[in-house]
Amino acid sequence: MREKNIANGTQKQELGRSKGGLTTKIHAACDSKGRPIRFILSAGQESDYSNALDLINGFKMDYLLADKGYDADYIRDAIGEAEAVIPGRSMRKNPQNYNKDLYKKRNLIERMFNKLKHFRRFATRYDKMAHSFLSFVHIAALKFWL
Repeated sequence: MREKNIANGTQKQELGRSKGGLTTKIHAACDSKGRPIRFILSAGQESDYSNALDLINGFKMDYLLADKGYDADYIRDAIGEAEAVIPGRSMRKNPQNYNKDLYKKRNLIERMFNKLKHFRRFATRYDKMAHSFLSFVHIAALKFWL
């Protein structure tokens, strides 16, 4: 994570190196209608499951649909009674079963991201500071709720 000192103190920029250069990863949760309910930013090189518990914390759910990047035992344990609909990674010793028909509903979050990318400022991250970028992400997400 890159940090920049400013007059108020140290601010995280949430920029990190990945194959595409300096990038920011946006972790999102949405409801069953595809409306965003939580966003978390991280540096581009961070793994998906490093922020997973913060993303799902406090939600009551029947199912947790996620991609292979969120396949970890501690995530499956954290959701309690909810059913984990997460395909297992290929390196997993004990493959996990998941509901393939229900997993098809995961396209809701993909469509949400596609709609957010229509905002040029979202797609290119013009904002230098992470808090101002995240603020715009929330403003763009309001479109889904209005």
